[in-house]
Amino acid sequence: MNNNVQVRLTEYSHGAGCGCKISPQLLDEMLSGSKTDFVDANLLVGNESKDDAAVYDLGNGEALISTTDFFMPIVDDPFTFGRIAGCNAISDIYAMGGEPLMAIAIFGWPINKLPAHVASEVIEGGRSICAEAGIALAGGHSIDSPEPIFGLSVSGKVDLKYLKKNSDAQIGDAIFITKPLGVGVLSTAQKMKKVSTEDHQNAIAHMMQLNSVGSEVAKIKGVNAITDVTGFGLGGHLVEVCLASQVSAKLSFDSIPLLNNIEYYLDLGCIPGGSERNFQSYGHQLGALGEKHRAIICDPQTSGGLLITVSQSAKNTVREIFKEQQLSFAEIGEICPTETQLKAVSFQ
Repeated sequence: MNNNVQVRLTEYSHGAGCGCKISPQLLDEMLSGSKTDFVDANLLVGNESKDDAAVYDLGNGEALISTTDFFMPIVDDPFTFGRIAGCNAISDIYAMGGEPLMAIAIFGWPINKLPAHVASEVIEGGRSICAEAGIALAGGHSIDSPEPIFGLSVSGKVDLKYLKKNSDAQIGDAIFITKPLGVGVLSTAQKMKKVSTEDHQNAIAHMMQLNSVGSEVAKIKGVNAITDVTGFGLGGHLVEVCLASQVSAKLSFDSIPLLNNIEYYLDLGCIPGGSERNFQSYGHQLGALGEKHRAIICDPQTSGGLLITVSQSAKNTVREIFKEQQLSFAEIGEICPTETQLKAVSFQ
């Protein structure tokens, strides 16, 4: 292939970004038979609460955080794809309140369809976002695969007193989100060639924004639970918080930040398949929703923002940090007792 020919990476994959994740319902079915008799007392966070990363007590007041994330192209530009995929993977460390230490690449490439120089750009994109996070891309593993795949395995650390889990939300907490929703809708609009350049570039800018604020706000007393919003959408990840914490949540839909012109693209039919899969998996845990609201709540995000529950006394401090980092944050609801609601997540 001529190096001057522009490659459109999204044409080489059947899915896009976190939208190609296996649905929560099917994943539960796959993991239902996974049992082990081995128990490690030092494993502080495993798969029991569907948290963002595994956490292992090092015995010195600190813990090791380990995570992995990878997907198929969500944009055509290879360098940008590498940056987004890397940013998405590193986010899991920040969502546990930690600091990343290093990353290892996970790379699949259709070697008979796409040239090596394009692959190199993807890897360099991943390396650049790692550098922005202050870590090295220290190696990796590659395979010949039918579709392009890129992501990272990331190691991090956290002081145990600042470790944040998705299972520690407290009744009365305010719920914050740090990036607008709508990435899945705009990515679908891009694949359908219906998106404007300005709207698409705005979505890309948010996807390449590191969630490093997580390690900063984790140190604030009253920040109780953190997770990031990715392929299961806001609804799915908030349901996970509620079930793990044995609470429920009430959201103000009008307060949820959205990327520009999302309703316009919904009217054009730009709804990713992952939205319906998400709703089929956890829709029974959601209160009544109109069709457009459902599409937004279940929209699969790629490299989405952090979902943070914060005590009322800590709200102003957290807000100031968000403002300093120029985040598109919003307070979108409140954590409630489970006995007051029939659903894990309801709307007002």
